[in-house]
Amino acid sequence: MGLDIGIGWLTLLMSGSLAVLLLMGLPLAFVTGGLGVLFLYLFNDLQMLNILPTRIFPFMTDYQLSAVPLFIFMAAMLERGGLIEELFDVIYKILGGLRGGLATASIVASTILAATVGVVGATEVTMGMIALPAMIKRKYNPEMACGAILSGGTLGILIPPSIMAILYAVVAAQSVGELFIGAVFPGLLLSSLYIAYVTIRSYVNPAYGPPLPVDERVGFREKLRLGRSIFPALFLVVLVLGVIFIGIATPVEAAGIGTFGALVVAAFARRLNWAAARDAAITTLKASAMVLWIVFGASVFVGFYIVNGGQQFVTDSLIGTGLGPYGILLLMNVMLVVLGMFLDWVGILLLTVPIFVPLLKTLAFTGVLGLPGVSVSDIPLWFGVVYIVNMQIAFLSPPFGYSLFYLKSVAPPEVTMATIFRGALPFIALQIIGLSICIIFPPIVTWLPSLLYGH
Repeated sequence: MGLDIGIGWLTLLMSGSLAVLLLMGLPLAFVTGGLGVLFLYLFNDLQMLNILPTRIFPFMTDYQLSAVPLFIFMAAMLERGGLIEELFDVIYKILGGLRGGLATASIVASTILAATVGVVGATEVTMGMIALPAMIKRKYNPEMACGAILSGGTLGILIPPSIMAILYAVVAAQSVGELFIGAVFPGLLLSSLYIAYVTIRSYVNPAYGPPLPVDERVGFREKLRLGRSIFPALFLVVLVLGVIFIGIATPVEAAGIGTFGALVVAAFARRLNWAAARDAAITTLKASAMVLWIVFGASVFVGFYIVNGGQQFVTDSLIGTGLGPYGILLLMNVMLVVLGMFLDWVGILLLTVPIFVPLLKTLAFTGVLGLPGVSVSDIPLWFGVVYIVNMQIAFLSPPFGYSLFYLKSVAPPEVTMATIFRGALPFIALQIIGLSICIIFPPIVTWLPSLLYGH
């Protein structure tokens, strides 16, 4: 028989030891998995170690997770096919004559890339290498330039196909297809907010985003020719998302179609060779292994906590605050933002979603300000999009927001970390506005899935 300890003290011990080990720089997957096994051994009967296979095997055999390596390979192949560079080049030539046109082009290109790549790091790094020097060269405000690239890059975790959406759907027992469809309007909403901000700021103060010189602009015919050159990429977006939305294929099957399409696009760009395919395969192997190891470790850690009454403890604690359903949701979002400052999104998802979603299903979200509420059956879908929008804030939040460091790794020397931090702040405010809209007006998430899936 293991040591006897109250759930309150156990919560404190688990969260404290997790924080200490992560601050020591140990990998999240091994910290959560190792602590889970250690606590199982110390505080439970040895028979409870049988929880390990029961927590891990369902993930290993989950069909929907096979979409993860396929979409990652698709992203890696498109990146090596030169899609990101070509896309930005085309869009900035089309929009460059406008004030703030290069910043707008960065966001538009990132929005399209989010629907083809779906991986934040690839977009942030490549756009940082291409778009940031171009804007700095043309005297754009460095903070706004950094913010445009940072915010545009984070759309990759929201706009389908999103690796985060797939993993959330698996953990929350939610349809991947519905979650993909539900994320479309919020993704476009955020993209529109970013574009509106850089445009208005550039027109209020032209020094922030001067237009391209007249001799660098292109005519209407040239714009049409450039538009045709990105047709293969746009066709791939429509194909992959279209077969999901129409119901012809599951997300996993669509991922297979997209992977084949990425190879075709790379071949048309004359970038398909064994070296590119090998690099893309190795990138896929590393990224998929990282995600799944974190999934295994965190699921054991959370499984031990739930078995010992942790879910009921958190539920009672949140309800005991006396806050209503929307107050509890607000508190959850604050917790997610704080966790996002220090933890990887995969770990946050595995640590919080199994506890938060069952609690949210017991609450009645009847709407605020006279607007529609959310039915119990739609809560996992709605919260899934809310969660992913929240994680975009995490990617930009100091001190450890991943996107901040992705951009710094490729930024010109004159762009300091402080500049990047300051550039992120207005866009974090826009993300909070977008998050608030998704919470206050749920149909922006639930309407399209209900239309296509008929419920």
